Amino acid sequence: MTSIKLISPVDGSVYAERVPLTLDAARAAVARAKAAQPAWAARPLDDRIALVKAGVAKLTAMQDRIAADLAGQMGRPIRFGKGEMGGVNARTDYMAGIAAETLAPKMVEDNDAFRRYLAREALGVVFVIAPWNYPYLTAINTIVPALIAGNTVVLKHASQTLLAGEHLAEAFHAAGIPEDVFQNVVLDHATTETLIAERSFGFINFTGSVTGGQAIERAAAGTFVPLGLELGGKDPGYVREDANLDAAVDTLMDGAMFNSGQCCCGIERIYVHDSLYDAFVEKAVAWVNALKLGNPNDEATTLGPMANTRFAKTVRDQVAEALANGAKPLIDAAGFPADDGGAYLAPQILIDVDHSMRVMTEESFGPVVGIMKVSDDEEALRLMNDSPYGLTASIWTEDYDKAAEIGARIETGTVFMNRADYLDPALCWTGCKDTGRGGSLSYLGFLSVTRPKSYHLKKV
Repeated sequence: MTSIKLISPVDGSVYAERVPLTLDAARAAVARAKAAQPAWAARPLDDRIALVKAGVAKLTAMQDRIAADLAGQMGRPIRFGKGEMGGVNARTDYMAGIAAETLAPKMVEDNDAFRRYLAREALGVVFVIAPWNYPYLTAINTIVPALIAGNTVVLKHASQTLLAGEHLAEAFHAAGIPEDVFQNVVLDHATTETLIAERSFGFINFTGSVTGGQAIERAAAGTFVPLGLELGGKDPGYVREDANLDAAVDTLMDGAMFNSGQCCCGIERIYVHDSLYDAFVEKAVAWVNALKLGNPNDEATTLGPMANTRFAKTVRDQVAEALANGAKPLIDAAGFPADDGGAYLAPQILIDVDHSMRVMTEESFGPVVGIMKVSDDEEALRLMNDSPYGLTASIWTEDYDKAAEIGARIETGTVFMNRADYLDPALCWTGCKDTGRGGSLSYLGFLSVTRPKSYHLKKV
C-alpha cells in the first residue's frame, strides 16, 4: 500500500511517513473499539473523567515536543507552538465540569405507581476526522466529551499532522485509558469511506473542507449515522462608527493573520464604517508590516509558512485575480523577503475590493484580508450575509443591544462583539449554510455524542 508522506512546509522535506491500514486491519481496529465500549461505558463517570483529565495532563507535559512538531508539520512559529495546550486544558476542564449534570437522568415522575425519566446513552464508537490547522484543539472538542460520555474513539488525523494523533494516543494510553478505547489510525480516503458506508461508527465528526464534508455525507448516505461537520468559513468583521478603533485593528488583524490565516474562524473580510475607514486601513497596514515572515523555528518569526504550497497557491491565485479586476494591494511583498513563491507567503491587505472577487466570497484560509467601506448597518448586514458560509461574525461597537440586534440578523453560528477568532467552551461551536451542521462544546457537545433513551416504568 502506498505510504502517506507528510511534507514539511519549512523546507519541503519528508517530516514523517506512515503506511495506512489495510481495510481488514481497519475493520479489526473498529471491532476492538466496539468490543471495548461496553466495559468503558460501565465505568463510573468520575473514573472516566479522571482518566481523560490525566490524559490531557500527559499531553500538556509534552508541549515542548508538540511545539517543535507543529513547526515542522504545518509551519506554526515555535513561539506560538505551546499556545494550543491552554485551550485544550480549558475545554477539557469545562466539559469535565458539566458532565455529571448534563449526562444525569432527568426525572419526570417517581412515585409508587410510576418512574419515568430520560437518560443519555453513549452512541458506541465515535470516529473523529481531525484537521491540521489546530490539530489538538479541534480533535479535543469531540474526543473529550465522547470518552467522558462512555464512547470509544477512533481518531484519524490529517496527513499534514500525522504526529498529532500519535501524541494524543501516547498521552491517553500513558494515563491509563485502554488502547482499544482510544485508537489513532492512519487511513487513506478509500478505506475511510468504506468504513463509513459499512456503518462502522455510532457518530462521525469531521472538520475540513466543504468538498471533504460532501464526501463524508455521500459515504454515509442511507446509514442514518449522525454527522458533525465543521467545514469552510469566510468570517466577517464589521467596524461600526462607535467602535474602539485601536482595539478593532489589533484584534481583527490578528484574527486575519495568526497561524498564517489558517484558522477556521479567522477574519477573511472586513467592513468598516466610512467615518473610520481611512484610519482603520492606515493602522491595519502598520500592524501587518510589523509581522516577521520566516522559518517557524526562529523565535523572532511571527508569521510562518503556510502548511502546504498548494494552500499558498490558492491565496496567490485569489489575490492575482482581485488585482486584475481593480483591487489595490497595500502591503509591499519586498518587505517580506522570505516570500519564496512557495509555502512562504507575504501577508496582504486589499482595498477597492467587492463581492465579484473570489477573495471576498470564497474561503482563502491564508494571510490575506479585503477591507470594504460601508455607510451603515444595513449595507454591512447585506455584505456579511452575502456568503455561502456561516461560522462566526465579529461586530465592533460599544452598544450591547445594537450588537445583539445586528447579530440576530446575521446568518452565522457565533456572534462576537469586540472579539474574534475565539472559542468559549461554555458556548456551542456551530455553523450554518456550507459551514456544516451539528455542534461541539457547551452542554450541547455531550448531546451530540449521546442519544436520548426514555424509561417508562410502571408498578402493577
